[in-house]
Amino acid sequence: MRFDIRSMDRMGITQEILKVFTRQNWNLISVEMHLHHTFVQLDHQVNLAELMKGLQGIDGIIEVVEVDLLPGERRAQHLDAVLSTLQDPILDIDSTGRILLANSAATTLLGRAKDELQGLSLTDFIDCPLQSLLSEYSTSIDISCAGQSFLAQVTPFFSYNGDRKSVTGAVILLQSLRRLGQQISAVNHSGSESSQSLIGSSIATQKLLAITQRFSNLDMPVLIQGETGTGKELIAHILHDSGVRAGAPFMAINCAAVPENLLESELFGYAPGAFSSASKSGKPGLFELADGGSIFLDEIGEMSAYLQAKLLRFLQDFSFRRIGGAKEITVNVRIISATHRDLQSMMEKKIFREDLYYRLNVLNLQVPPLRQRRADIPALTRHFITRAAEQTRRQAPQISAAALDKLMAHHWPGNIRELQNVLFRTVAMSDGDMLEHQHLSTELAPAETSATADMAQQFARVENWHSALGHFEKELLNTLYPLYPSSRKLAQRLQVSHNTIALKLKKHGIGIDSQAIDSPVNK
Repeated sequence: MRFDIRSMDRMGITQEILKVFTRQNWNLISVEMHLHHTFVQLDHQVNLAELMKGLQGIDGIIEVVEVDLLPGERRAQHLDAVLSTLQDPILDIDSTGRILLANSAATTLLGRAKDELQGLSLTDFIDCPLQSLLSEYSTSIDISCAGQSFLAQVTPFFSYNGDRKSVTGAVILLQSLRRLGQQISAVNHSGSESSQSLIGSSIATQKLLAITQRFSNLDMPVLIQGETGTGKELIAHILHDSGVRAGAPFMAINCAAVPENLLESELFGYAPGAFSSASKSGKPGLFELADGGSIFLDEIGEMSAYLQAKLLRFLQDFSFRRIGGAKEITVNVRIISATHRDLQSMMEKKIFREDLYYRLNVLNLQVPPLRQRRADIPALTRHFITRAAEQTRRQAPQISAAALDKLMAHHWPGNIRELQNVLFRTVAMSDGDMLEHQHLSTELAPAETSATADMAQQFARVENWHSALGHFEKELLNTLYPLYPSSRKLAQRLQVSHNTIALKLKKHGIGIDSQAIDSPVNK
C-alpha cells in the first residue's frame, strides 16, 4: 500500500513517523520525502485506517491519503513510456558493462524481457570491446549487435571525487543503418518527385511515363539513357516512389562529380582506421544506408575501370567488404543507373565493361530530348515561369505568342534544364507583366550558336549523300511528329501520301505504334 502523509514543515517530524512504523512492526518497503509530504510504501497488510490511527499522536500531521504510485515510480513510469515510443534501441550500462535499463526496442532486438536483461553484460550481444563504449567523450561507433549493424551514439556518465573524474557508465543509442539511410533520404528528398512532376502531354512523354510506371513494379535494375538535362533523376525518383520500395531509403550519387578514391568509400564505406584520415569509428557506405531501398548511380558511364570491376562483383550477390574491413556485408538494394553517353560504343572501345552493361541494362528507359517532344514546351514554360516568379518574389508574368513560338523553334541542346535556366533569367531580368519575343533574344542567341556548332559536327560525321538524306529525314520527322501526332496529320503538313509517312515513321522507329514494337515492355 502507498500513502501520502501530508504535514507541516517541522524539524524531526519524519523521524517520528518512522518510529511509529518501528513500534507497530510495519514493513517499510520504500520512502520518499518532499516538502510537506512523506510518501511511503508499506506492506499490503497495513490499511489507511490503521496508518491514520498510528500517526494521530504526532503533532503537525494534516492528513493521510492513499495513492497509487510514489513520485519516483510515476517519474520512472513516464520515462519508460517515453523510451518505449522511440524506435531505436536504448541501453543504459554501468562501468562493468552490466545492463541497467533497456527500452522496448532494445528488448525486442536482444530477444529478452526487460527484467531478464537487467544485470546481463552488454558484451554478450555486441562485437566491440567494452572500453570503446566507456570513453570519456561522447562518440559514435559502428558496431554489430545481435547480428545487426548499428551506429551507436554513446553518452558517458561521470562520478566526481574531488578533482578526480571517472566514467561510471554510459547511455547507448543504437541507430540502424537502414533508419539512418531513411532519415538522410528524407532530408535530401522532398517526396515531390511523383508521376505528376513529369510535366507534358506529348505522346513521347506519356509513353515514357507509362513505361516508367510499369518498370516501377518490376524490382530489377534499370538503366536510364538520355541527353543531359532531360530529367533522368526525376525518372529515377518516380521508379522508386511508385514501386514496392517506396518509403525505403533512396540514395543518389553522381559518379562524374566524385574522384575515384572518394567514390569507392562513398559507395562501400570504410572500416575504422582503414587509412590515415579515416574516422576512428569507420563509415557506412551508400549501399549500406540504402539497404531495403534504391540507389541511383548517375553518370555511370564516367565510372573508372577499377570501380566498374568492384561494382560488378557487388552485383553478383549484393555482398561486399568495406575498405580495410574483413566482414562480409550483404544488402538488399535496387540499382538504378543513368548516363548520357553511348555505352554500347564505349563497350566496343573497351572503355565500359560489357558484363557490367548487361547487369545494369536489365530494364532500359530512353528519355527523349526536348526537341522530340516540343508539344511539352508550353506546359513546361508555364511551370518554370511560375517557379521563377516565386523565387524572385514577384507576380508571375504571361508569355506572348511570339515569345512562345521562339521557344518552340529553339533547338534546346541543354533540354529541359536549359529551358528552365532561360526562363528563370528572363523572369528575373524583366519587369513587365508580359514576356515578349525581345526578352528572349539575348537569352537564346548563344544557344542558337551552340545549335549551329552541333549541326556542323553532325554534318562532319556524314558518310555519304544517302546517309545525309536519311539523317535529315529522321530529324525532320522527330521534330514535326510531336506537333502533328498522327501519320495522317503529318502527311497533310508535308503534303505527301499517308502511306509514305507511315513507312518512314516505321523505318525510323518514330511514333507510338512503331515504338511499341521494340519497347522493353513488350520484350
